[in-house]
Amino acid sequence: MSDTRVPSRVFRPAQQEVQNANTATGTPQTEHPAYRLAFQDMDFLLREDLRPVRFQLELLKPQLLLDEAHIKSTFVVYGSARIPEPSKASALLALAETEQQKKIAERLVEKSKYYEVARALAQLASNFPLDEAGNRHFVVTSGGGPSIMEAANRGARDVGADTIGLNILLPHEQAPNPYVTPGLSMQFHYFALRKMHFLLHARAVAVFPGGFGTFDESFELLTLIQTGKIAPIPVLFYGKDFWNRVVDFEALVEEGVISPKDLDLFHFCETAEEGWQIVQDFWKGKDHTVIARPRPGIDKPE
Repeated sequence: MSDTRVPSRVFRPAQQEVQNANTATGTPQTEHPAYRLAFQDMDFLLREDLRPVRFQLELLKPQLLLDEAHIKSTFVVYGSARIPEPSKASALLALAETEQQKKIAERLVEKSKYYEVARALAQLASNFPLDEAGNRHFVVTSGGGPSIMEAANRGARDVGADTIGLNILLPHEQAPNPYVTPGLSMQFHYFALRKMHFLLHARAVAVFPGGFGTFDESFELLTLIQTGKIAPIPVLFYGKDFWNRVVDFEALVEEGVISPKDLDLFHFCETAEEGWQIVQDFWKGKDHTVIARPRPGIDKPE
């Protein structure tokens, strides 16, 4: 009995079952939609009452991809899809016709410096070494779109590192930027699950000037830390003048709707080096097992 081999599985693989199902003899019964395998039946999977299943699939698929890539923690970058890189900024001014358009173009040109800052920050984060188990940390993650998101993915690629893009399916056509690692380029239907995946492994977040989407992502993050739903992580707000112009944080304190200590949940930054130093100081003395916090119910304690 010493040479007995117990098979790892006894059920036929799903892929083999699909092949057999696709070669079934054509009859009125086998050609009816009711006969399709449930997981091959798109009409069935897209039913309104299958939404909970689609939630689960959209939560699970990205996690499996990250696990297979040995990615334990990420550095998330939020920011506008409209801020141009410096080399293309002058074109905005040339296209402006009205005074309002010229003022908007001038402000966007002024903020174009943050493209290079995001790129440089991603380069620094992407040089973080593997841990003893060969796992990767502070893998740069963006929404996968243009502008600031592109800059972050581009910075990681500059130093030969893989980088994640969490794209969202929108009514108008759009595609991931060319710097996202193809095997880590993911598309989401649900904004909520996309935001969850931004933060599941985030151990630092950089927030660059942006609009409604950036506000949504960054203020949900601050709320989660403020309420204790997630442990504190470094949150870097780039562009102090911009943020103080569009959000009066001090007024929120004066109105009594947030606590003075809530202003300590984030740091204002201007340079890549300054932001990366804040992240390093925050995690100094903490080993990789702390950076890669276990997921309750998923990761087993060693």
